[in-house]
Amino acid sequence: MDLKQLEYFVRVAEMGSFTRAALALNVAQPALSRQVRLLEVELRQNLLVRNGRGATPTEAGQVLLEHGRGILHQVERAREELGRVRTGLTGQVTLGMPPSVARVLTVPLTRAFRLAMPEAKLSISEGLSTAMQEGLLNGRLDIAMLYNATRSTGLELTHLVREELLLVQARPPGLQEDPPPPPIDLHAVAALPLVIPSRPNAIRMHVESAMARIGCHPHVAFEIDGVPAILDLVADGAGAAILSRNAVARSIQPSAFSVRAISSPPLTIDLSTAISSLRPSTLTQQATLNLIRETAQKLLSSTP
Repeated sequence: MDLKQLEYFVRVAEMGSFTRAALALNVAQPALSRQVRLLEVELRQNLLVRNGRGATPTEAGQVLLEHGRGILHQVERAREELGRVRTGLTGQVTLGMPPSVARVLTVPLTRAFRLAMPEAKLSISEGLSTAMQEGLLNGRLDIAMLYNATRSTGLELTHLVREELLLVQARPPGLQEDPPPPPIDLHAVAALPLVIPSRPNAIRMHVESAMARIGCHPHVAFEIDGVPAILDLVADGAGAAILSRNAVARSIQPSAFSVRAISSPPLTIDLSTAISSLRPSTLTQQATLNLIRETAQKLLSSTP
């Protein structure tokens, strides 16, 4: 079995299109189609159903796709190990993070990665948990950081940290917070107008679940996706927000905000790393996971 033909087939099956796969692989579409067809002839199986909308794997194609991903990752791992013998860890790692986490970790994690693995490449994207889980399963992501993740087929989860979520309000000019304001009851938080992300954002879902358990629900003033925009609205007096301490500390003007702990019950959320259990991790991915753990525990951890 030719590895190039296998790589071409896997890319077409994952992208659902010969045209998109040819662009991603930087090969002419007729050459790509010919190589995939030669693989089908060798295996004496139709691997793809071609139609006007693209290409989808047949039953045989789905079997080969699962094996092919593993084979290609093993080959990449062998190349990395040989490269490590020569120069150190190599290859590329694609990482997905929630926006609030990316705001805190992108710079320190990139800096640590560059120092530890100068021959490797790190690609970081932001996204919702549902989209990132799909990215892990279809091979677009190698690692994802997920809030309140639950175990599911095809994913391997490792708990990272537990973050405390705080009430964030605009601080009146000249107000000094020494000592800090006392904790606020979750029932009282539910009565406040909140600037909060839209569903299915993990923090939004977590806040709603926590409030439902005590018989209340959030008073949503504005649904805004994106930590900077949420903080801008809070500073402008549009309402309060529920965010981590680091999300506020990394804002342009943290002194513009007052943060209060939430009690009865305290509001915390778990952050985990996730990788695909369907593909073996490369040495570079394993080293990146270790860097993520070290950086996250240093910068994000609120409670044990």
